[in-house]
Amino acid sequence: MRILVVGAGATGGYFGGRLAQAGRDVTFLVREGRARTLRERGLRIVGLGEETVLEPKLVLAGDIEGPYDLVLLTVKESGLAGAVEDLAPAVGPDTLIVPVLNGMRQVDVLVERFGQDAVLGGVAYVMTTLDAAGDVLRLAGLHRLAYGRRDGSVDARVEAVHAALSEAGFDTVLSERILGAMWSKWTFIAGLGAVNVLGGGNVGEVAAAPGGKALAGRVIAEGAAVAAAAGHPVPERELDTYRRMLTDDGSADTSSLFRDLRAGLPVEAEQIFGDLVARADRLDVAVPLLSAAAVHLRVHNARPSTGSGR
Repeated sequence: MRILVVGAGATGGYFGGRLAQAGRDVTFLVREGRARTLRERGLRIVGLGEETVLEPKLVLAGDIEGPYDLVLLTVKESGLAGAVEDLAPAVGPDTLIVPVLNGMRQVDVLVERFGQDAVLGGVAYVMTTLDAAGDVLRLAGLHRLAYGRRDGSVDARVEAVHAALSEAGFDTVLSERILGAMWSKWTFIAGLGAVNVLGGGNVGEVAAAPGGKALAGRVIAEGAAVAAAAGHPVPERELDTYRRMLTDDGSADTSSLFRDLRAGLPVEAEQIFGDLVARADRLDVAVPLLSAAAVHLRVHNARPSTGSGR
């Protein structure tokens, strides 16, 4: 199976790197700047006692020759529109696309361009970042990829994707409720981001402040209310886990969005917060805290000093 990984950052570099390491036929679609780094240093996965160096196959936009069997889309919000244009030549009548961006907006964008049948749902669970040298730095052991058709069906093409992704150095789940998994992660990511952004610190710092734990509980409740109104309620056991994680005394956890915010980079304001607030409005669900976080991040993104992040 020919696999095109769109993006070779913290997420795409990790999962694509593992697939390449396992001998899969993987090509990375990257921009020239990232290609230069990967040619000079290789694709490096470091941290947690590991230092893996790979020589990835790369392709630039405009150089794709023919369709791939699977496209794994791993870019952030700021790169979504450009990535859709860049990857279009890689999509043929039998290509399946697995987007692993947070939120749901990417599904609408991809379906409009490539049709319902081509677009699966996907969720990446991984704690990685790019370090100053451009290497993929692992921050924790979690590394799981979930995917599946959005209607819950399983066919031979999806089973072939599952076979290609499995046993490649990370955990895989072929899910029959992938939309539920996407909404559940969205609830958590928005909750964590809102705690960090509105509280101005990591989970432990916010939890230690008077009212901090109550803030965490309210933002989780807002996200869960939107998911339920959309027809994908988050199971209570998962909500209990999220509440514990976001009120954990001494936790240094922060969202990647908050780390980007502190670094002066563009953040996924619309992908994570703006779209969630818009859906809440359409469903008549009140989300004042998530709305406040969205405004804060939009102001940040509008500042001329905010870097490009690409």
